[in-house]
Amino acid sequence: MASERWASGSSAADHDPDPGRLDASSGGAARTYLRRLFAGGTSGNEQLTAATGALLLVGLAALGVTILRIRPLLGAHMFIGLLLVPPVLLKMASTGYRFVRYYTSTPAYRREGPPATALRVLAPAVVLSTVVVFATGVALLLLGPSSRGSLLAIHKASFLVWIGLTAIHVLGHLLELPRALKTDDEHGTALHPYGGAGGAGRLLALGGVLVAGVVLAVLYIPQFTPWLHAHHFAH
Repeated sequence: MASERWASGSSAADHDPDPGRLDASSGGAARTYLRRLFAGGTSGNEQLTAATGALLLVGLAALGVTILRIRPLLGAHMFIGLLLVPPVLLKMASTGYRFVRYYTSTPAYRREGPPATALRVLAPAVVLSTVVVFATGVALLLLGPSSRGSLLAIHKASFLVWIGLTAIHVLGHLLELPRALKTDDEHGTALHPYGGAGGAGRLLALGGVLVAGVVLAVLYIPQFTPWLHAHHFAH
């Protein structure tokens, strides 16, 4: 009875588990949650890469439309370009992770095998041209119209190289895209693309880069004004 426990000097705290064990248990639960969040192995990595690639295809198509009518759509061109920076970084991170795990002889990634030889040879050029075209675009935006000249020429030339290399890269992976966006359980039953292990983490990563891209683009809208004015007067 409660009165007897009180009389004997015992309390509810005397019957609780050891506080240290509670803290350890909480820490273990947090680590388990993080492992589940970032789980998925080679299939998860493939899903994230494919989903990010599909997202970039949509964004790059929109960017291409602005290039066809760059004068009236210069503001949209700059906004979409900034919007795509975080997804591009995520795509490079996911493919880079697979690259590192494969060449450090991680068994699961070695079993998956490398991409086709032509795509492996092309990959460094795709990465380099991607970095150059986005870096020069951001530099032009920050430096303003006075930076036109060699920097703008590099941006245009790198874009032409990049769009050609990216087109080959996309075509090389296009047939893999539907399969990569799905996953099967141990019985071969198709699951929702984000229903497998680590699905929540992949969904958070995709949502996170979209939000980051919008925030980045909105923050830099004031930098558009000098370019829009200069473009108007040039026109």
